[in-house]
Parts: sequence; C-alpha cells; structure tokens
Amino acid sequence: MLIDTHCHLDFADFDAERDDIIKRAHSSGVAQMVTISTRVRRLPELLKIVDAYPSVFCSVGTHPNNADEELDISADELVRLANGHDKIVAIGEAGLDYFYDTQKPEDQKTGLRRHIEAARITQLPLVIHSRSADGDMIAILREESGKGAFPFILHCFSAGPDLAKAGVELGGYVSFSGILTFPKSQDIRDIAAAIPLDRLLVETDAPYLAPKRWRGKRNEPSYVVNTAEVLADVHGLPYETMAEITTDNAFRCFSKMTRV
Repeated sequence: MLIDTHCHLDFADFDAERDDIIKRAHSSGVAQMVTISTRVRRLPELLKIVDAYPSVFCSVGTHPNNADEELDISADELVRLANGHDKIVAIGEAGLDYFYDTQKPEDQKTGLRRHIEAARITQLPLVIHSRSADGDMIAILREESGKGAFPFILHCFSAGPDLAKAGVELGGYVSFSGILTFPKSQDIRDIAAAIPLDRLLVETDAPYLAPKRWRGKRNEPSYVVNTAEVLADVHGLPYETMAEITTDNAFRCFSKMTRV
C-alpha cells in the first residue's frame, strides 16, 4: 500500500479520465491520494472530487506562484475552511518560488506566513513549495517555529541539503517525487539517504514530473510506485518495507486523514 501525498487531480489534464486514473492508482497499490490546492477560490472544485472518491483527500491554500491573487485571504479564513470539511487534511500548498519571476517575494512571504499560522492553529500539515529559495525558507521556518510548532512537509524536494536538514530538525517531513528517479538526480538521492525513515514521504506532483519509468508521459498517482522503489533502493530496504514506512508516515503526518 502506498499513499500519493501530493497530486493535482483537479487539473484539466485529468478531466477526461479521472475515474480511470483513480482505478489505476488503486490497481497499482496506491490506496489513497491527497489532491493539493493551488488557489483557495478553486476549493469547491476540489471538494467535488473528494466527495466523489472515498480514497481522495485534499488541502486548502494558495500556491506561491498565485500569491498576489489571494492576499485578501487571511489565516482565519484558511482555518475556517479547513475545519469545515472532514476531507480537508492539510494547508497549502504555499511557500516561496524564486525560480519563476512571476510574484513579488514579499507577497509570497506574506502568504506563507498566513498559511503557517493556519497550520499552527489547526495542527494540519502545511504543504510547502520551495524552489530556489533555500535561505529565505530556512529563515522563515526557524523564525515561525520559534512562535509555536506547526506540522509541515517539504514537498517535491529538489533543494539543497541545508533545507532538508533544517526541515527535519524542526520536525518536518520531506517528500520525494519522480525527480528522485532521474539519472542526473544523484544529489537528491544522497539527500534522501540522510533523511530519517520516520520523516519520508512519496508523491507524484501529477500531472508533472513523471518518474524515470514513465518519463515524458503525463504523470499520474499510480506512478508513485517507481519513486517508492528508488527510495527503497536508496535506503537499502525492500520495496514492501519502504511502502509500509511511507504509508505509516503519511497517516501520522496527515492526522485527519482516515484509512479507507
């Protein structure tokens, strides 16, 4: 059994065959999925999906590349929405993305801090997107953790070892996507090897970043199996053991998510 802890089932890429995609996930051993919010104002679309599929859960939040669209949404509003539905099991994704020069860093930081506050209040995990922003992300995580602990996930990890180390030290989880399987990602595999077993998660970030076995195709939740296989190899463990570890970690991290 595996859990795809981060996918985007509401994206148009999946509209024509969402039923089949979820069936393929189940057939491959992916028992549950968390479809991640990128805009709070699109939450109704996510809720239609989670209400239709017992094995699918979701988050609520604003992606950093959309930060300026939802600066009017407060931490209190995020808390209200998160508490308003049993299948909203996380906050985010929020964070910092300096790779794409589409949003002001200050707007991204404002959004991130609001999402952190919501995670602290609800104790739901904050799904963190961090790209080309390691220094600022480490500083904010340390500063905000000093105000009170909050659960979080460094999703689709592709950053440097300092951010991974800081994340683990502050009690966070580190989630690996298909990037882990790419031939040129030895640096990411080296980082993954240093992450404690009880802090590992796997994800697809579908429809993006299909792992090596399906490289060049649209990604989907069933493909998380290849990432888990590589993560098992990195730690010198059987695949079945890594599947059990990451699944147990997912339920501990997403404490509101029920087993179905």
